Amino acid sequence: MTASPAPTRLSRATLGIVFATVFMDLLGFGLIIPIQSYYAESFGARPAVVTLIGAAYSLMQFVFMPFWGRLSDRIGRRPVMLFSIFISFSGFMLFAYANSLWMLFAARMLAGFGNANIGAAQAVIADSTGPEDRAKGMGMIGMAFGLGFVIGPALGGTLGQYSLAAPALAAAGLSAANWIWAYFMLPETRRPGAEAERKHHTEVRKEILGISQVQRLMVISLVITTGFALMEQVLAMYIERAFVPEALVPATAALGHRTATKLFTYTMLSVGLTMAVVQGGFIGRLARKYGEAKLITVGSALLVVGMVAMPLMGETGLFPLMVLANMLLAVGSGITTPSVTGLLSRSVGPDRQGAALGLGQSMSALGRVLGPAAAGLLLEVGLRVPFWVGGLLVAVGVVVSRGLRQPEPGGGQHGH
Repeated sequence: MTASPAPTRLSRATLGIVFATVFMDLLGFGLIIPIQSYYAESFGARPAVVTLIGAAYSLMQFVFMPFWGRLSDRIGRRPVMLFSIFISFSGFMLFAYANSLWMLFAARMLAGFGNANIGAAQAVIADSTGPEDRAKGMGMIGMAFGLGFVIGPALGGTLGQYSLAAPALAAAGLSAANWIWAYFMLPETRRPGAEAERKHHTEVRKEILGISQVQRLMVISLVITTGFALMEQVLAMYIERAFVPEALVPATAALGHRTATKLFTYTMLSVGLTMAVVQGGFIGRLARKYGEAKLITVGSALLVVGMVAMPLMGETGLFPLMVLANMLLAVGSGITTPSVTGLLSRSVGPDRQGAALGLGQSMSALGRVLGPAAAGLLLEVGLRVPFWVGGLLVAVGVVVSRGLRQPEPGGGQHGH
């Protein structure tokens, strides 16, 4: 077999733009998480309303991902990417200067609409790579997702100690920089016949969903993302209620919010660093030794333990113990997420990689709608409830993962 030709300078620049765009999308999403609850509470919002703001953002992403992809087939990738990045910038700016609850909702929905450009970004990857390199290109999108989702909350928590608007302004600044870079560096990559090719991809997706292994991985991706998003959306409010009750008293709210934001930042930094160590230093060796199927089961089980343990550790009043529970959860996520992606890629043929990974991302997007939508209501029922419901959801993933099969080395698995 001959080696694949190395990407051209243009291809590398294009892939870099796509990576940066998706990374900025998720970074902007994560930047807002630490201060979103405090911002909304300053306008009198209940927890159920607070987490609906996060759900509104993800719902716009989930609904409009296909829209941007289809539009890019008709008018080109470059104008769609530039316009969607500008919309994201507008949403972040509106959030920074919001003075009412409805403006917060409008701002997050606008940013979610702009950040739904993943379909167009995937189309750029497909245009810019050959079939042999497409999985690697789609993997870059997955990496950008993971990095932005982890780094964003930690950075947002740090900036939130200065003002509630600072994380949103930072996200707007990143979007502006991304737009300028894309304007000068992103070429038009759409090829003739792209719209017909996308229709073919729709048929391919239906075929992929008929594979039993893929069906299991879709369920696992959905329940794990829903459980994790549910936990992440209420974590700031949980820390506030469990460790900084003065944040709920008007006279001491400002100081309390800064303290709660600082504790949330420490928590997310510990999670991010733990996931980086697991994914950067161990996951490759673990996958080669044990296989992704076993790792998904073990990682999901660790997620369950971490979610159940988190409120129990929090109730001790010892913040470091809760951080340790978060780190256990991060180990589980660091093992499970790349293993699901890797096994999904190996469960279909080489010409089905992009479609399969795109389906996995759609399930993740749906999870980021469902989790936040329920999180606030569950927190109003009880402080432990969101974590335990999240643990129960991930436990479903543990059960489903028992039916996964490890493909033979070097081959895909296509059985039904």
